[in-house]
Amino acid sequence: MSDAAAAAHAKFQELIGQESGPGEWFEVSQERINDFADVTVDHQFIHIDPEAAKATPFGGTIAHGFLTLSLLTHLGSSIKQDPETFKGVAMGINYGFDKVRFIAPVPSGSRVRATAVLKDAALKGNAIDVTRTYTVEIEGTDKPALVADWITRLVYG
Repeated sequence: MSDAAAAAHAKFQELIGQESGPGEWFEVSQERINDFADVTVDHQFIHIDPEAAKATPFGGTIAHGFLTLSLLTHLGSSIKQDPETFKGVAMGINYGFDKVRFIAPVPSGSRVRATAVLKDAALKGNAIDVTRTYTVEIEGTDKPALVADWITRLVYG
């Protein structure tokens, strides 16, 4: 284990349970939803056909749940993190998700932002598996769009 990994792990342990954020607001435009539909070949009408989507309980088009999930990379980047936990990081990789729940639909044109709570930090040799529970809120609504436990692996030199 590297000294940098040990020091970061100790700092992460102090931060478990603490909330970070919120991050910055981000608009989920119809154009972005259409682009995501093209990339994923998911052209279900509730995402891309505003006229047909008006007749649904959503009252208009909504973002794909996986679009909202994929925005975590961007939304999370605007949340301030403790720089001490990143000293000596050689690289970070997406390790996966323990749990993802799509709570509320994201209407086209909505703005979303994220908060994160550090859930766990497990030392794995020269790496730390950091699990954060992200909540993506939709501006002006009570229910979040999603809640996800995201694991990133930080590898220290």
